[in-house]
Amino acid sequence: MTTNTVWPRQSIDAIIVDLDGTMVDTIGDFVSALQGMLSDLPAPFNAFEVSPAMVHAMVGKGSEHLVHSVLTHIDAVCTQAQGSTLFDAAMEAYRRHYAVSNGRHSTVYPGVMEGLAAWAQAGVPLACVTNKPGVFARDLLEKKGLLPWFGTIVGGDEVPVKKPDPTALLWACQRMHTTAPRTLVVGDSVNDAVAARAAGCPVVLVTYGYNHGNPVHDVDADAYVSSLDALHLA
Repeated sequence: MTTNTVWPRQSIDAIIVDLDGTMVDTIGDFVSALQGMLSDLPAPFNAFEVSPAMVHAMVGKGSEHLVHSVLTHIDAVCTQAQGSTLFDAAMEAYRRHYAVSNGRHSTVYPGVMEGLAAWAQAGVPLACVTNKPGVFARDLLEKKGLLPWFGTIVGGDEVPVKKPDPTALLWACQRMHTTAPRTLVVGDSVNDAVAARAAGCPVVLVTYGYNHGNPVHDVDADAYVSSLDALHLA
């Protein structure tokens, strides 16, 4: 079912767009990198299989949170595991494997290119704000042909606190010389919505994203759309 929303063009000066789960389906990249990470760790971690469903429920709060969640999950199901002692080694391995996996197993969602093009044609500056590390975010955007749309990019390692803290959104507003109430946030999860509300930005959520495996319509937002090109500026 297509969910369309018309947003008054005169009410906004800029749009901030999330990356993972909003513009690009990156679950395959995460699965590949996490599986590689675990293969570098001792038993029982190197025998554990990462599933897309598991990552779908854990992703969204940054690399550190994702790795910690995977180790904690294995601790819970394997009595001999001691994931808390392996976090530093796991993070190092994860970053190494993600650098290789980034963009290889991911796809741009339908309607993303069309939506970004329409917003840009309407004269709206665009920023990408993500919890993904900045170097990985820029690399992914470039590989998927999305980088030219964004004059501002804020990665999760470029701010003191990641979303759902509002800092990254406010930084983006400052760089685009706009104010939060006139900057629309488009995301896929409660992280985006909470950050937007705290910053004072209006927020629209896509219905196909991750949201930690929970129904997105349960999240407080101003509107919901089934694709980026279903968000019309008029």
